[in-house]
Amino acid sequence: MLDAKLIRQNPEFVKTAVKNRNGDPAVIDELMAVDAQRRAAIGESEAMQASRNRLSNFMPLLQQMKKLMGKSEEELKAFETGRLAKFCPEFAADTPEGEAKAMLADVYRALVDGTLTEEKINSTREKFLLLMKKEDGAEAKKKVDELEKRFAEIMLTIPNIQHESVPVGKDDTENVEVRRWGEPTKFDFEPKAHWDLGVALDWFDWDAAARVTGSRFTFYKGKGARLERSLFNFMMNTHADNGYTEILPPYMVHRRSMVGTGQLPKFEEDAFKVVNTDYFMIPTAEVPVTNMYRDCILNAEDLPLRYCAYSACFRAEAGSAGRDTRGIIRQHQFNKVEMVHFAHPDDSYADLERMTADAERILQLLGLPYRVVQLCTGDAGFSSAKTYDLEVWMPSYNRYVEISSCSNCEAFQARRANIRFRDTDGKLKFIHTLNGSGLAVGRTVAAVMENYQQADGSIAIPKAIQALMGCEVATIEK
Repeated sequence: MLDAKLIRQNPEFVKTAVKNRNGDPAVIDELMAVDAQRRAAIGESEAMQASRNRLSNFMPLLQQMKKLMGKSEEELKAFETGRLAKFCPEFAADTPEGEAKAMLADVYRALVDGTLTEEKINSTREKFLLLMKKEDGAEAKKKVDELEKRFAEIMLTIPNIQHESVPVGKDDTENVEVRRWGEPTKFDFEPKAHWDLGVALDWFDWDAAARVTGSRFTFYKGKGARLERSLFNFMMNTHADNGYTEILPPYMVHRRSMVGTGQLPKFEEDAFKVVNTDYFMIPTAEVPVTNMYRDCILNAEDLPLRYCAYSACFRAEAGSAGRDTRGIIRQHQFNKVEMVHFAHPDDSYADLERMTADAERILQLLGLPYRVVQLCTGDAGFSSAKTYDLEVWMPSYNRYVEISSCSNCEAFQARRANIRFRDTDGKLKFIHTLNGSGLAVGRTVAAVMENYQQADGSIAIPKAIQALMGCEVATIEK
């Protein structure tokens, strides 16, 4: 979530930032209008509460005047110039306080004239109670609550502002290539797509998955299952050896956690919700791991905190047209190793470069050609302030395909999840959160299969995972 103060102080800057992300800048105008109404309603509510508080001071005066019935002129004069004057300064006649003062003055005149009765005292008290009821502010408070809710709803729909270094662009065609590693794989035979290789090797069974669950699920079998398992074990081991703390998170989270990282409310249609509960299946381990510290205060001296988490991921997003709907590139359920950093704001962009390098290291150790691209404003994720995508070479696509996104969200998620830290100056500040795939396991399986395939349909196993696989070459299992 953005800083509301920033929006109030520089709405045109924020509108431009939203427009650069292919959003509708009119949302900022709506927010500002609601904010103005909200502030006015708060002022009205507070004024009514203050009025009620002042009116409550009139009530004891009635009881005191009742006790003064039959007292001397001197005692009455002392009361008038003392307590009565104190609690009855000048009020406009058309205000509740002015009306109350007039009623008290009437009672006081009757007291001085000697005509004051208990009945008049009681009648005036009832009138006071009616005045206070009118000023209870219930309707004003209801209006404030409604406007507060609407303000919060709009705030949750506004994407993060991109870092000044992010190129302005409409879509992925305007992303900027940063570097490449390795050369696209060449073959002296006609290479096959991973889905064809998987069927020939009897590694994937989409038909069985369709009978059990539906489309865009698969059963991994034999060496295919072992390849998946070997890869995520390799990834977790590598990150752990590189200073990350291992996490095995819950696979379900509540709505507040999904809001905290930015999946909700904007992308609720892409989430798998558990019916009749407030739970969602996680779209990525980013959600539970980031929310580990929701509503917590960390210490600056403990930063950065770096975690790697293995989990299954669940997404209902629609597949892209063409090949993305085939094979294991875009499934409703897939495995992923996620990296999550909690960083000091001064260091978060250095941490982004490290996280990206950590994801690259996995691809380098596996010997998979890839490139790094910086996403433009129109292609970046909702919560991201700056993102690098790692794209692995896929021979069947004859192009690079995303296998990791590494993002610095700055304080965007921290505001939504209320994650703060106490800086060395003693002040509480919002922490910067970062997340990245290290890597998407299914896509890595596909990349290994396609880049390491051999003419006979077998798969050479990268040296980095041969011990985990228990073989150097994987063939069909008879």
